[in-house]
Amino acid sequence: MSKIHPTALITGNVQLDEDVEVGAYSLISGDVIVGKGTKIGSRVSIKGRVTIGEGCRIYDGAVIGEEPQHLRYAGEESEVLIGNRVIIREYVTIHRGTAIGIMRTVVEDDVMLMAYAHVAHDCIVKKGVIMANCATLGGHVEVGEYAFIGGLSAVHQWARVGAYAMVGGLSGVSLDIPPYTRASGQHALLYGINTIGLERRGFKKEVVNALKRAYKIVFRSGMLRKEATELLLKDFGQYEEIKNLVEFIRTSRRGVARDAGGKG
Repeated sequence: MSKIHPTALITGNVQLDEDVEVGAYSLISGDVIVGKGTKIGSRVSIKGRVTIGEGCRIYDGAVIGEEPQHLRYAGEESEVLIGNRVIIREYVTIHRGTAIGIMRTVVEDDVMLMAYAHVAHDCIVKKGVIMANCATLGGHVEVGEYAFIGGLSAVHQWARVGAYAMVGGLSGVSLDIPPYTRASGQHALLYGINTIGLERRGFKKEVVNALKRAYKIVFRSGMLRKEATELLLKDFGQYEEIKNLVEFIRTSRRGVARDAGGKG
């Protein structure tokens, strides 16, 4: 049985599963589905077409499903999809998609969005991502699984942050950050492989060492990218992680961030 505070306002086609809690003065309106055991704090706004999975925690003041901040948005029936066990802290904002993009904004399972983080229209935030306080994604951004984006960092529209990558705080990401790497800076540069993060996630030492060698070939050897990626597949093609790295680089539309020159 759901627990709804008497001051909460629920209108439209709202479906609340078992054990959902809705706090004081929260507003839920539109075509909203909330999964079992999700807890919604006070003064939360959920509107439009929004699906939220099971076991999520949504803290005070969060806004989910608001219209996108895009001048070409024309009221199309886009949506927000949120997975299971997602933590959405105070005053996080997640806007729904647009017809210019994929018509949906997606936050997958086990994501943590710290206070004041912003996920713009048509973004895809994959499983296990952590965005620290005030981290911001422009429209159409994709963040790979278990990536970390530091506080007060911003990712430019259409850019990508690869799986298991780490973006330091106060960074500006305008080019793609490859998977498994570390990046930081006002115009974010690469500082090698995210060794500690990979070890914590259980990557084998031989895989981490292969990624380190691959990084040096691609970003510090002076080789052309095409030649470097071909060499990676030849020498390290037995590793799925190397294949992922090569595929990410080859499919980049904005271009890939540069190495910081061996510093750090």
